[in-house]
Amino acid sequence: MNLLLVFAAGLIGFMFAGLHIGSAIYMVGWIGDATGGGILSAMMGNLAWTTMNEFLLVAVPLFILLGEILLRSGVADRMYGALAEWLRWLPGGLLHTNIAACALFAATSGSSVATAATIGTVGMPAFKNRGYDERLVLGSIAAGGTLGILIPPSLNMIVYGAMTGASVGRLFVAGIIPGIILTLMMSGIIIVVSLAMRSDRTPEAMLPLAARLKLLLHLLPVFGIFFVIMGSIYLGIATPTEAAALGVVGALGIAAAMRRLSIAMLHEAFLSTVRTTAMVVLVIVAAFILNFVLSFLGLPQSIANWIQDQGLSPYQTIWLLLVFYLILGCFLEAISMMVTTLGIVVPLIVSMGFDPVWFGIFITVLCELALITPPVGLNLYVVQSIRATRGSMNDVFIGTLPFSLAMLLFLTLLIYFPGIALWLPNLMFE
Repeated sequence: MNLLLVFAAGLIGFMFAGLHIGSAIYMVGWIGDATGGGILSAMMGNLAWTTMNEFLLVAVPLFILLGEILLRSGVADRMYGALAEWLRWLPGGLLHTNIAACALFAATSGSSVATAATIGTVGMPAFKNRGYDERLVLGSIAAGGTLGILIPPSLNMIVYGAMTGASVGRLFVAGIIPGIILTLMMSGIIIVVSLAMRSDRTPEAMLPLAARLKLLLHLLPVFGIFFVIMGSIYLGIATPTEAAALGVVGALGIAAAMRRLSIAMLHEAFLSTVRTTAMVVLVIVAAFILNFVLSFLGLPQSIANWIQDQGLSPYQTIWLLLVFYLILGCFLEAISMMVTTLGIVVPLIVSMGFDPVWFGIFITVLCELALITPPVGLNLYVVQSIRATRGSMNDVFIGTLPFSLAMLLFLTLLIYFPGIALWLPNLMFE
């Protein structure tokens, strides 16, 4: 345990010194290797190649590219407008549109940051001069954006599957019902808070039913991409990576149909995809190197033995991990938090009888919380960067608090009712 504390302190120290998270993880791995005999220098090239020579990880840039193309093709704008006309009658009005739009865009993007940035850019102007509480507007976008990694496809689930050997197809299917439930819980939070605040904002008139039905056509591209991806995986037509490629082809077709496909648009989409992919891949490779060093030093087994010596029950262990990840989420970005701990945590929870697919959903929701937890919650900074006023970052954080409570309540339900995550994949993959 002392060695683990040294590694954790080193990782946090390097981050506060200004190192990129991937470099910080890599440096901690080298320090650990120095204490264990210096085997890493001989193995590092092979480790990096083995990590990247993984067909499943090809899905990462493909799903990022898919979201970039849909963003630049105008799909998000039309989708948001259609949802607004159907949801504005609820207490909270357009705030529900933020959540619903994030949930639908999440079904194509796989990234929480991309989802928050897209819906924030599209939706923020709609609230100008309409009397909405700005904190709740910002919080609904930041929290709704986290659905990007829970509702399939999800980059975090792909990384989890690559590192643990869990079926990505089962993980994707397992995320559907939790994603729907958490979306509804977030909308429920908006209703409760809006009624409690007793806003004097006048409800806006709705379009005639015929006009609203026509607007539903704008949702078809998103649903079409989602069913292409999930349907091809479920029917056994494609692997998750191949399904991502099919999604990109579909997105290109949609962009062409909307007359947005151009060399300039593709250049922007490819450039943004390369930047994001490079960041993710650097963290993944560094994490694999660190996990190799930790395994070589016997740290995972030492931690497992320590927990067993404490006499903790499986549920007590899960609650301990929940608190651990809540604290860790204050210092690490979501994917970094996940990949640096999976090598230690997953063997432990599997040995206690927990399903690795269920744990994949559990840790994904914890990653969602990390995205709206200061001081390094990425979604907080994304939303702050696109807001129209020059307010404090505290406004965004305060606005996300009710949604954070909803996530904690959902995690409690997930712990005691694992069928929320496991029922559908067990039904579909019998």
